[in-house]
Amino acid sequence: HVMLVDLGRNDIGKVSKFGSVHLPEFMQVHQYSHVQHIVSRVVGDLKEECNAYDALRAVFPAGTVSGAPKVRAMEIIEELEPTRRGPYAGAVGYFSYNGNADFAITIRTLIANGKKAYLQVGAGIVADSVPEKEWFETEDKGRALMKALEVSGSDIQ
Repeated sequence: HVMLVDLGRNDIGKVSKFGSVHLPEFMQVHQYSHVQHIVSRVVGDLKEECNAYDALRAVFPAGTVSGAPKVRAMEIIEELEPTRRGPYAGAVGYFSYNGNADFAITIRTLIANGKKAYLQVGAGIVADSVPEKEWFETEDKGRALMKALEVSGSDIQ
């Protein structure tokens, strides 16, 4: 987690005023319906010559879904993953007319096409990961998406 926070600080630092990058939240545990996450927030004041688009370009793809070092990790993903990720691990959000932007990482993705749904979920792999536990985590995340479909009353499968 600390390595990815450092990567985030580096990414944000590329478009931030000198000395403005800070962590208002560091390694806090957040509990959600099916998982818990350690959360850190990296914040910086945007340089005068940069805009929201520059900020988005600086941080995507996020190190939390690409890995680190980022460029080499993306090369390995390209070599090993048999299919394109599509919107999974990308960004969804908006740019507003006043210069603001709000984006989220699409780390749990459900794409519906007709009556079929396609799920994409993942887990972070680090040196001391236990593959079986990571697999179970992805299954839990997928079940949460399936439950959302179920309670919606949809006939998508």
